Amino acid sequence: MSNAYLRFWGVRGSYAAPFKSHLKVGGNTSCVELWVDNHLLVCDGGTGIIPFGEQLVEAKTKQDMMIIFTHYHWDHICGMPFFAPAFLPDWNIKFFGPGESKEDIGKRLADQMKAPYFPVETETWMANIEYLAPQPAGFEHGPIQINYYNVHHPGVTYGYKMQVNGKSIVYVSDNEFGYLEGSIERRYHEFNADEHEVIEQMKVEERATELRHIKDVDILVHDAQYTPEDYEKKRGWGHSCYVDTVNAAIDANVKKLYLYHHDPSSTDEKIQTIFEHSKNIIREHGSDLQCEIASEGLVVDL
Repeated sequence: MSNAYLRFWGVRGSYAAPFKSHLKVGGNTSCVELWVDNHLLVCDGGTGIIPFGEQLVEAKTKQDMMIIFTHYHWDHICGMPFFAPAFLPDWNIKFFGPGESKEDIGKRLADQMKAPYFPVETETWMANIEYLAPQPAGFEHGPIQINYYNVHHPGVTYGYKMQVNGKSIVYVSDNEFGYLEGSIERRYHEFNADEHEVIEQMKVEERATELRHIKDVDILVHDAQYTPEDYEKKRGWGHSCYVDTVNAAIDANVKKLYLYHHDPSSTDEKIQTIFEHSKNIIREHGSDLQCEIASEGLVVDL
């Protein structure tokens, strides 16, 4: 395998879906490995981090890593109580995620492992654990430059932008593209002509903000959980309709898009239909965007 790659260990949102109809895409929740020049960065700690941790321990090839969390909803942290390297004394693990301080970050990870929710607390972790204080200018992890920014999801949630080997990678597991514009359209008739002018400017500014962080990136891993029908029922829940994700990637001149954070109710067949429609949208726009379905085990050579 290349010395620089991205690998998907968990690609579902909300809850794990270990169903026969989901085996091609996979049923574990969010976890992505980024390996560059012997430096290991892990994005999110959903159930996908459990088999990843077991492989790391078995391989005995790496004992230092950094784990970054987009937020602390259960589907992004519920693998941590079962992450084998955390329970071994010869591992060094740095953690970062939303929080006002490094103590705040540590508490948010620890709370899910306290009684009565779990019998083994983070105090039993034997690895050398370090929680990183917020750094507005971002972090460096070996050759990986990491920056973070707020996205549209309930609670404080981060998107991450990484610079690797001259390539830009953006990882946004949970984000709702087009929420403001859609909300305005639904109530447009309630405003007068002067207000319409202000609203149109708001829409332009909001769209520019949405696209700024993904503009011209080489790889975008982004929430595409809902179909248009699902989205109408769950507008405001903080997840994107895949149509909006594809259109945003086209508008931002993204080079390659990986549709991610699949709904746990979506079978392999349904996700294939989403994929085919996504490719049709790209063709209709005459775009050069490459699009793939994020699936467990998929490796992207960097």
